[in-house]
Parts: sequence; C-alpha cells; structure tokens
Amino acid sequence: MDAESRFSSEVIKIMKKDVSDASGNEVFWVGIINEDGIVVKIEAASRGNADSVVVNRTASRNGHVLIHNHPGGNLTPSEEDEAVAFNATDTSHGFYIVNNSVSKVYVVVEPVKPKKTYFLDENECAFLLSKDGPLAQKNPLYEERAVQLELVKNIAKSFNEEKIGVFEAGTGVGKSFAYLIPSILWASKNKERVVISTGTINLQQQLFEKDIPLAKKITGSDIKAVLVKGRQNYLCLRRMNDALDERDLFTEDSESLEKILEWSKTTSSGSVSELSFVPEDSLWSRVNSESDACMGSRCPFREKCFVMKNRKEASDANLIVVNHHLLFADIESRMETGNYDDAVVLPPYRHIVFDEAHGIEDSATSFFSEGLNRFRLTKQLNLLYRGWRSSVSGFLVQADAVVFDADDFLPQVSEKINAVKEAMAVLEDETQLIMDTKFTERIFSATYKTYSRTFSAMEKLKKSLDDFVNYVRSIFENNISEEDSDIASVWESKNILRRLEDIAVLCGKFILWKEHEDSVFWLEKVKLPPKKAGDDFITFVKFSCTPLDVAPLMQKGVFEPMKTVICTSATLKTGPSFSYWMRRTGVSFIEDERLLTGEFLSPFPYTTNVVFGVTSDAPFPDSQYFQSFVESALPSLIKAAGGKTLVLFTSYESLRSAYKNCSLSLSKENIPLMKQGDDDRFRLMEHFKNDTRSVLFATESFWEGVDVPGESLSQVIIVKLPFAVPNDPVFAARSELVEKRGGSSFMELSVPQAVIKFRQGFGRLMRHSDDRGAIIVLDRRIVEKQYGKLFTQSVPKTRRMYNPVDYISREVEKIIAPDVAAIQS
Repeated sequence: MDAESRFSSEVIKIMKKDVSDASGNEVFWVGIINEDGIVVKIEAASRGNADSVVVNRTASRNGHVLIHNHPGGNLTPSEEDEAVAFNATDTSHGFYIVNNSVSKVYVVVEPVKPKKTYFLDENECAFLLSKDGPLAQKNPLYEERAVQLELVKNIAKSFNEEKIGVFEAGTGVGKSFAYLIPSILWASKNKERVVISTGTINLQQQLFEKDIPLAKKITGSDIKAVLVKGRQNYLCLRRMNDALDERDLFTEDSESLEKILEWSKTTSSGSVSELSFVPEDSLWSRVNSESDACMGSRCPFREKCFVMKNRKEASDANLIVVNHHLLFADIESRMETGNYDDAVVLPPYRHIVFDEAHGIEDSATSFFSEGLNRFRLTKQLNLLYRGWRSSVSGFLVQADAVVFDADDFLPQVSEKINAVKEAMAVLEDETQLIMDTKFTERIFSATYKTYSRTFSAMEKLKKSLDDFVNYVRSIFENNISEEDSDIASVWESKNILRRLEDIAVLCGKFILWKEHEDSVFWLEKVKLPPKKAGDDFITFVKFSCTPLDVAPLMQKGVFEPMKTVICTSATLKTGPSFSYWMRRTGVSFIEDERLLTGEFLSPFPYTTNVVFGVTSDAPFPDSQYFQSFVESALPSLIKAAGGKTLVLFTSYESLRSAYKNCSLSLSKENIPLMKQGDDDRFRLMEHFKNDTRSVLFATESFWEGVDVPGESLSQVIIVKLPFAVPNDPVFAARSELVEKRGGSSFMELSVPQAVIKFRQGFGRLMRHSDDRGAIIVLDRRIVEKQYGKLFTQSVPKTRRMYNPVDYISREVEKIIAPDVAAIQS
C-alpha cells in the first residue's frame, strides 16, 4: 500500500534522508503511532548492509512499530523478517517493510493502536492551587504561592510531554501538592499508575494520611491510593505459627511473641508500625514476611496473608506511595527480567515521582550493595541448626524428624556448620589483626597484598559454605518427595540455603575483586557497646561490596524505560547548576529534548527573618586549636539564643567533647542539653520540639529530616562544612575514578556533595513563614576559600555577618531573644 496511508509526510522525509545517509543500505527504525495508526515519530535505531540490519531491542521497547527497508524494492518478508514479525507479536509491536523511496509499505504485523491520551491543562492544574481555587475556598487563610503555581505547571508539562523533570523547590514552595495534583489528574484521566517514592517514613505517612486525601478533594477525584511497604514490615502468619511451635528458641522474647499473636487476631494490615511496642529485631525477623520464604499459593495462610492483601490493594490502585528502597527492589527485578509490563514487587507503572530526590544516589548505592558479617551469617546458620542446653532445634532438625530421619544427618550438619562458623571466626580474626588500629580499609592495588591472609581465609569460608550447602541439598534431593517440599521446615531450609549460596558468591567476588572493576570492595571494623556494665565492647568486621557508580543503573532501570520521571527536592543544585546531581544519578545520560529543569525559590522571608553568621576569629578546621574554639564558642551562642539550638557536627568524637564541655559551662543556665545517641531519634525530636529551651547536639542523619517549626528551633550551628571523610572507602574509590578521567575529585565530587549536605543543614531553621532565627557557621573556609562561594551562593539571601563570635552572639541575642537583650543592655 502507499506509504502515505501509514506515515506522516514529515516522517517520510526523515526516513528518506536516513536511507540516503546509509548509502541505500538497510535501516532499522522504531516508530511511534497516533490514535489513527499513523507513524508520527521515527528514530533510526541501527544501520546494516544491502541484505540485513540488526534489530535494536533496546530502542524497540519505547516504540509501537518496527520498520526496515528492502533496498531491492521487493517487500515480501524473508525468513528472517518472519522471525522478527513473530517476536513482534509477543511484544505487541507492529512490523512494516518499506522500499528505499518510502513510497510503498508492506504491513507484516498490525501495531496495537495506543489508547487516547488525555493531556493535562497546565493552567487548570495551577488554578486548583490559586487564590480562587477550591483549596482557597476551603481555607479563608490560604495564601497563593506564585512559585508553587509555576512548579505545578512544569510538572503537568512533564506528564504531557513524557519528560524527565528535575525541579528544585525551596522550603515553603509546597512541592507535595505541586506534584500530587498533576499525578492524581493524570492517573484519573488516563487510567494509568503513578508511583510516588520518598526517602523517609514520616513523609510517606504524611502524604498518605494527610496530603493525598486533601489533594483528591481539590481535584474532585476518587482515585484509589495505596501505601506499599517492604515485605519485612508485615507479619507472616505461617512464620509466626512456626515460631510458636518453637517457643524454646524465644525464651527471652516469649512475652513479645504472645503479644504479636494476640495482635495478629485484630490487625487489618499486619504492619509492624501498628504494634503498640517495638519488638526486638531478632524476633521480628523470625516472624515477618520475606520474599524468598513466601510459599505463595501453597501457603496454608494465603487467604489471610497481609502482604497479598496489600499487593492486591496496590494492583487496583492508580497512585502508589513507596520508599526509595522498595522502588529500587522493584526496578532491580525488572532490570533482571526486562519485564516492565507485569507485576513484580509492584504493579506495572511508567510514571514516577521522586520526592527528596537529593538522596536517590545514596539510596541506590545502599540498595545495590552487598555485605557479609559474623552476625548475618550466624543468624542464617542458627535458623537451620542450633544447639541449646541439652537439645537441638532449627528447620533442619524439624525436617529430619518429619521427612527422612537419617541417623547421621544431624551430626553431619552440626559438624559442617561448625566448620563454617570456625572459618568465619578465622576470617574475622585475621582481618582484625591486619587492620590493627584502622576502622575502614579499601581492597585495591595498594592494599590487597597486605590482606593475603584475609583472602586465604575467605577462600576457606567459601569452601566450607559450598560444602555445607551441597551436602544438605543432596540429602534433600534424595529424600524429599514433591509433596514433602511444601512442608514449612523444608521450604524455609531451602530459602536459607539460597541465602548462604549468595554469601558464598559474595566471598567469590571478594577473592576475584580485580575482575569487578565496577565495584568497591571494603572492610569496616565495627564496635558495639557492651550489653551490660563491665563487659567488653563487641568488635566485628563487615565485608562490603558497593557499586562504584549507580548512574548507569539508574539510567537503564529508571530514566530510559519510564515515560515520566519527576525529581524534586529543596537541594538538587550546587551553585547555579544541576550538573553534579544529574551526573551522579544518571540524568545526564538523557537527551536534552527529554529533560525539563527549573528552580523555584522559597517564598519564606529569609532576608528579614534570618541572620547567617560566620565566625571570623575561628582557626581553620585543620588547626589543633579548632576544637577548643568550638567548645568556647558554643556556650556563648547557645546562651545568646536561650537554648533553642540544633548543633550539627561532622564528627561524633567532636560532638561528645563539645557536649561534655557545654554541659559544664551551661550547668546554671536552665538549658537542657541532649545529644544524638542518648535516646532513639523519635523521642529525641519530640523532647526537642516540646522543650523550647532545649539544645540538640547531632551529626550525620540529623542534617536532614528535622522539621521543627516555631521557637523550639531558633538557631542552627554548623560546626564544620560537611565534607566527606577522604578515607571513606567508597568515596575514595569514586574520587580515584574522577582523577583517572582527568578531573578534580575535590571540585567535582567533594565540594558538590558537601554543598548539598550543607544546604540540607541550612534548611533546618526555616520551616514556616513566620519562623526567625540564626544560622551560624564556625568554619571560616566558607568565606576565605574560593570554593566557599559555591556554598554561600546555594542558600537563600539573608542578612550576613563575618565577625568574631562575641559580636555574632550579641546579634543572635537581638534577633532571637530581643526582650532579654533589651534588659541586659
């Protein structure tokens, strides 16, 4: 038939040029068709010779129809063409053959016409959040935010044009509603699924319980939304009942186990967050759901399964809220299988919103890392076989009693498990001896010879693991029938054997580390506090394998296959550019025409409400006198603010010393001091919020996620610019990679990473439009070093000071405690 009946005139023009550029040889194209079946967009995906061309499967994924030309003009399909056509039917692709002049087309397989797309009216989306919209009508105190309206338009545009949207939205912009409104409208109008991924449980809960219900009212949509958590958050009824049958293993937790049993009879969700107490990890890990321990349709409790209930709810939902870790678990499974159209961990989806997107590199790095330590290994072995007092227990003991009752099986198991434990002990002892006083070490060309005994011990551990797993598998294969394989103890044993095999594989990777250039192999010596007074610290070694660069994984698994990906956070830029974040996460691989970026500044009155001070009399941080300056400056600044201060450190050792000194200096000031580690994070934050004179000394995790509006947090003190520790193994490996490429690891990695973290710390102060206070930095490199401009240019404009600490303390007192300052003057 004539090509005009299947191709737009513009597409025909492009195809003719592609054939000419290929010297008349075969070209393979991927086409996009509209609702009328006309190819309206074309991409040349590969080029061949006069007789053949390679089918580009990767490019094919994003198209509707596969097309190639026959230079001779005979459009009859060859045997090779018929094979391509056969595969096209499996993937719902059409398949066309054209002549070189693109005047004729032979339709081998008809494409599946895309459903009608209902595009969003960008102005209508913005109207819903305007001063005349439904949200304003519900709340007479509502204030329209122009930056929020611009952001919602950009996000709507990203959905309409299938863009990768990268949007920095400062505190107070209202980014949650800016992405929820378009997400809900798109999902509702097009009957498609949108996944919203966050970094924290708190934000997940707020979205699901508060923001989404209100956004649904604003849009007038009855769309179904579901909060999906990882399996480990849910109770497994089968595993709980198995644990009840082995109560002697849980003597210390028997009361908690009984409480879980009673709760299981009344809970509708089975989520651990609903428990009235926090169970010990050792107990919960025994009764929670695990993917490789799930018996699926063969489980006797399948009708009541909490995970299946949640997954069923998700399958019917068009809006799913998850955390980054769970999303990456789903992405990993899809990358392994190439299946983006069926349910895996999550139901299928093609639209993602990443909130708190500044953290997705760390989340991906954490998820795709592998690790081995004594406790992880011992836990799995003890589940299989454990001697306790004069008895033995474990899944292999149960399997032996129920299934085959072999005389020499358990003695052999005991002997081989002991061999594994002994090999692990030798590995740990040898490694600790070599590490000596070091707490971290990277295995690379400069260190691997030092750890020759570690590698020898690792080989013995791998051999003992393989020996044990192979022995048990052979017994199972020779003694267990098909019907017996569903017995719980057998099922659980097989799952644990798979985990032990994974550990053995990791050992193999460590031994052959040179062959895995895309990974970082490193050791960490960890100290655990004693369980009771008088006991020694428990020291163990973690053996870790971490991806050197997650950008290719993100590009392949997220940005390439998805139609729309929205990335938003208050801190994505370093200085004037998104380039660092985009490079680290894989967004930089995306074609410019698919990318939409924007910066939406905070509407909060930083210029009038915030003082940003840097102490000019501080020694540089590498000075031996810096810590003593910190310990003399903090009491003055804390006293000036009347407490109400969050002090952020980069070193826990520095934190402890400063806390001890301030406790003495401020003992008569009625200012309660707390430090990270005194209690769990939630209780520390509640105390800090409720006591308006309290001070919290914190590090690492408290640089972000602290949300304390009002006078309880009126001053943030940043002790040092948050540069990564240079000898951190993963950071060191990534820095080395930058240097090998001819770049500067300091300017390309260290500084941008520190800027983003600094901005997170800076953002802890202003959480509401009428908040006021001071942000004080004790590190004068931010002013005196050339790179300091990247830090100061990346935060909102405020009143700024570069003065001695005494002067700054007086100014802090004026803005935070003006009444006290007036009395004293």
